[in-house]
Order: sequence, then structure tokens, then C-alpha cells
Amino acid sequence: MIDGKISQANGRLSLGKIGVTIERIGDRLYLRATLPPRPGASRSEPHQQRLALGLWANPAGVSQAEKLARRISADLACGTFDWSGYVAASSKKTSISALENVLAEFEKSARSCISDTTWKTEYERVFSRFGAGDQELTAELLERVILQTAPDSRQRRRFCVSLGRLAAFAGLEVDFGRLRGKYSASALEPRDLPSDEQILQQAAAIKSDGWRWLYGMMAAYGLRNHEPFFLDCEVMRSGGYQIRVLAGKTGARNVWPFYPDWVDLLDLRSVVLPAVTGKTHADYGSRVSQYFGRNLSLPFQPYDLRHCWAVRTLKLGLDLSLAAQQMGHSLKVHSETYHRWISDEVHQQAFNRIQQRDGGGAAAAAPSETVRYADDL
Repeated sequence: MIDGKISQANGRLSLGKIGVTIERIGDRLYLRATLPPRPGASRSEPHQQRLALGLWANPAGVSQAEKLARRISADLACGTFDWSGYVAASSKKTSISALENVLAEFEKSARSCISDTTWKTEYERVFSRFGAGDQELTAELLERVILQTAPDSRQRRRFCVSLGRLAAFAGLEVDFGRLRGKYSASALEPRDLPSDEQILQQAAAIKSDGWRWLYGMMAAYGLRNHEPFFLDCEVMRSGGYQIRVLAGKTGARNVWPFYPDWVDLLDLRSVVLPAVTGKTHADYGSRVSQYFGRNLSLPFQPYDLRHCWAVRTLKLGLDLSLAAQQMGHSLKVHSETYHRWISDEVHQQAFNRIQQRDGGGAAAAAPSETVRYADDL
């Protein structure tokens, strides 16, 4: 209901070419617009900023926010906008709120739209670095927590993202871009992945039916460590190949095996899970890592089976967007992570397939209904 009123108010503001929009974060309202730099800010040019109003997300708050949006637009048009008239209102919420109160409000808002696993991994572990005691939420406090992490690391990037969202929720003006560093998935060195032969040899050495089945599913379908415990395998059990991941880090999705013959070779239609319990996805993932680490002495990590699936799809020519969907990745993340595994061998195999399909001669390049010239594109 309240989101509908916000949408209606923003529609009126848009028709009036006001240039200011209303946003809701949790139970509070904010305005977003291109505004002059705040007093003491490092940036000198106007840029998109969010203004905390200290208003509750209710009909009265929306009405008041719309009035403020029009007033700000008029001040900007006349060149009379002055932060002193708004900083007091925007800082009211955070200046009287202890850190623990802001965290409680943020958790209430965030848990309505993310999984327990995401909350624990992306936020709870980060917020645990604040420590105990009464503290006020400030940009300086957030920066100190970020600087506890190693530069250019995945953890540093995670802290910047999570604490940046907390700051936005609280209406704090922060810019952690200079702290995030140069970490990216594509900057990681490719690991020495096992060959298909090694993967099959290790599967044959697993004595437990449950763990051998789980290992085979991770190898054939590229699953994350915890995902074999959250599957719908009815199509596969009935003679097909598709499975459905019901829950996990990136939600439900359908997956197909690469290679398809591994389904029967590894007897995956006979579904049998190991006797493992846990409360969260992370619990199940840890059980898998612990078992393979302690009981099998694998010469590679269980998660490498997932990486092998991804590289295998490259070699087999599966479209990147399809592989990304089946892995639960965005196309951008998938490309950045796995493009560096495209070796000369992969390129040669792709070239060979084209030759076999088209004959490899000049005739293959002749115009046809499947060939379009640049002028037609």
C-alpha cells in the first residue's frame, strides 16, 4: 500500500519535471536527487545523493516528502539550495540512534527480502566486527571496521558493500570506493583443476553410497557444496537428465549434466544422500568440506568440481548465458570468473567443430539464409 502511494507521488513529481524522487528504505523515507556536495565533502561537483528525511514510511510521511521534494527542486532551480536547511533533518535519525538501534532496524528491513544464509554471510559476520559497548554510528566507525580487513581482498570488498548499505539505510554520506581495492573474481589465479579422469577415479574410491552420490552430483551438475541436499531429482530419476535446485545461495534453478553419460556412469539416478543434518546452507556446505577433507584426502577441493563443470561447458560449446543461468550466476560474474580458463585447446576445439559443421572451405562462407551482412544487422 505505502509503496503504491510512493509510486503515485513519484509519478506526480516526474510529470512536474521536479528532478527529485522519493525512496523507501525499511520504515523510513528518503529523497534522491542531483545535489551540490555536502559541507566538508571531498567531491566538488553536484552528484546523485540520498537525503534522509527522518520521516516514517506512512501516508503522512509520503505527503510531507513530496512537499519537500518540490521545495528542494525550487531551491535548486533558483540556485538557493543550502544544505544547512536539510542536514539537521537528515541527521536527526542517526544522531539520536545508538549503533545497536540502527542495526536492529536494518536487520528487520533486510531479513524481509534476503535469505538467512545471505544475512549471516554478508551482514552478520561483518557487523560482528563492531564489538560490544555503546557506540554512535558514524562514517569514521564504518571506515575503521573496513580497515581491519586485508587490502585488495574479497573480504575488504564485502565489508565495503555491506557497510555501505548500512550507511545508506541510516542516511550517512559515505564513499568507500577508495577503500574497496582491486579485488575481482577475474584477478584470481586459475587453480590447477583435476582432469575428468581424476574426477572419475576419485569417485570410484568413495565407499559410502551417499557420499559417492553427492560427489557425483557435484561433478556432473556443477553444484555448490550444500546444494545436493536441496534438489528435486524426479525428472532424472524417471530417465531424464534435468534436476532442479530448490534453494541455495542464488535461489531455484534448473541444471543439466555435463557430461550426460556421467548420470548413468556414476549411478546418479539412484538418489541416496549421506546422513547429514544442519540448520543452514552453510552448515551443509561445511559438512561436505569436512568429510572430503578428513576422509578422502582429495588432491583438490570439493568446490573444484563446480569449476570443472563450468570449464567443461566452455569446451563443449554451451552458450555462456545458459551456463551462467545453470550455475546461478549473472552473465557478468560468470564471464569474469571463467573466461581466463579458455585455453588454446578450447579455441582449437571450437574451430574444429566449425570445420566439421561447415566443411571449413570457402563455400561455407557463401551467402545463405543463415548469413547476414553488416548492412542487415
